[in-house]
Amino acid sequence: MLLQATLNGSMTKADHPAVPVSPAELRADAEACERAGARAFHVHPRDRAGREQMHPDVVDTAVAAVRNGTRWPVGVTTGAWIEGETRRRVACVQHWHEPDYASVNVAEAGAFDVAHAALGAAIGVEAGVWSVEDAEALLASGLASRITRVLVEPIRGEADEQLAVVAAIHEVLDRGQVEVPRLQHGDGAATWALLEDAVRRRVDTRIGFEDSLLLPDGSVAADNAALVAAARALGAGEPGD
Repeated sequence: MLLQATLNGSMTKADHPAVPVSPAELRADAEACERAGARAFHVHPRDRAGREQMHPDVVDTAVAAVRNGTRWPVGVTTGAWIEGETRRRVACVQHWHEPDYASVNVAEAGAFDVAHAALGAAIGVEAGVWSVEDAEALLASGLASRITRVLVEPIRGEADEQLAVVAAIHEVLDRGQVEVPRLQHGDGAATWALLEDAVRRRVDTRIGFEDSLLLPDGSVAADNAALVAAARALGAGEPGD
């Protein structure tokens, strides 16, 4: 099982002082998470003003910084809130050189155009599936066999509700005979319940400030490495890798 570290997401230092923003901070944080057991990374690159960016120079610089500090794959977001126009998102992705993969939220407008752009640029795709409808749309797109992994990531409801959505998504993917890896995760109060369920299912998972600032006992984590260590203690990731 893969354990991916999600280093920042949309979080800022106002949310937690240890949120990494600059390329140097991302590199140092990734190195610490690697020592704690992370074997892949997901980052939201920022410009010098701290704004999330999809501009190729910003993305390539951030990803290269993380890769130069670790030996594991590095992915980025393609969130529509960063570049609202599909045309602009596609143009940015087409000029990326450093990311190993990009997360594409199936529910967002133009998602499959962005996914095709990434694949055309030899960048893997993590298809973000938030609902049963998203899972069905992914199957209908014909891309399910070409992507790097499916992100099973319900975004609303309490932990019990999200676990029910997760089960329904897996059922659709099973029925569609989707064989690529699945990475399951939650966020906020549902983070640790969905991570533990991923461990039980023996599927990939992730942890980091993007999903939660809190450890399983409800205390605030000192940094991303503490979250990764807590996830490893719960059985996430491969032992002895």
